[in-house]
Amino acid sequence: MKVGIVSYGTYIPRFRLSVEEIARVWGENPENIKSGLGVLRKSVSDLDEDTATISVEAAREAVERSGIDPERIGAIFVGSESHPYAVKPTATIVGDAIGCGNNFHAADFEFACKAGTAGIQACMGMVKAGMIEFGLAIGADTSQSAPGDPLEYSASAGGAAFLVGKKGVIAEIEETLSFTSDTPDFWRREGQPYPSHGGRFTGIPAYFRHVVTAAEQIMEKTGYKPSDFDYAVFHQPNGKFPVRAARMLGFSNDQIAQGLVVREIGNTYSGSSVLGFSAVLDIAKPGNKILLVSFGSGAGSDAFIFNVTDSIESFPRHPSVWEKIRSGIAVDYSTYLKLRKKIKLKG
Repeated sequence: MKVGIVSYGTYIPRFRLSVEEIARVWGENPENIKSGLGVLRKSVSDLDEDTATISVEAAREAVERSGIDPERIGAIFVGSESHPYAVKPTATIVGDAIGCGNNFHAADFEFACKAGTAGIQACMGMVKAGMIEFGLAIGADTSQSAPGDPLEYSASAGGAAFLVGKKGVIAEIEETLSFTSDTPDFWRREGQPYPSHGGRFTGIPAYFRHVVTAAEQIMEKTGYKPSDFDYAVFHQPNGKFPVRAARMLGFSNDQIAQGLVVREIGNTYSGSSVLGFSAVLDIAKPGNKILLVSFGSGAGSDAFIFNVTDSIESFPRHPSVWEKIRSGIAVDYSTYLKLRKKIKLKG
């Protein structure tokens, strides 16, 4: 029996901040921002939301949809670059919240925006090796951005959780590989509140080199071409990069449209590509083939080929990712500052 996705769950905070509202505060032209980034608005976490709460909510939905006893989950890996504690795992919080008992492997992963897909690979390996029956991989973030920085227009919040196993698989993992290099395009040192980035350097030598190469290598390894896939999902730092990557590789707009969630919720970092993948699973049919390629600054990409099985037909897929996206509530910039705790109180 092949290893694959048994269940999945997602969580997107309800608040939305528009590009127009950010541009109004900083005196920018919103139309230039929207055309340049391909982003209309972003999700904003509430005062009591962080990577741990987002991970718990996504995990709860994944477990509930599967009907699996949480104590059968043998590993939990939470990928994020905004873990609430510098020294204290998020994975243990998730395990306790969903009732996994005490006999499970737990670890937090960090590789910028691809830490969630790294967790899927780790769960896949442990399931294949017979070490565990089911593994839970989560990609979630409440991403950081300095006020006035270009990142502020897209840095958002959200996450997705995936149960990986051999029984009841809805999307088999046919192949996976990674392409990695030491490319410092984006970083945040210990103790710094906001990340730094290399501007245009984050494009061709970082994002495009890794995403395109990983996609090309996995297709070369398996003998597939773009037309063999029903859907493709690429990491979404903005609305332009994944569209350009798809075009460079020979994929059509129709193949990427369903998973292109960044325009409405921004870049959820470790939740980005996996939320797009979840949106595709929401409408996928048996026999569909899906290409997923994540990207993490620093830099690396994980590529996957999934084959959707007959089990997807009876799998509960509501509320869908797009239903959650469309239920957002608009906030103004001052509320955003309050929610993201960017206003420092005296004392």
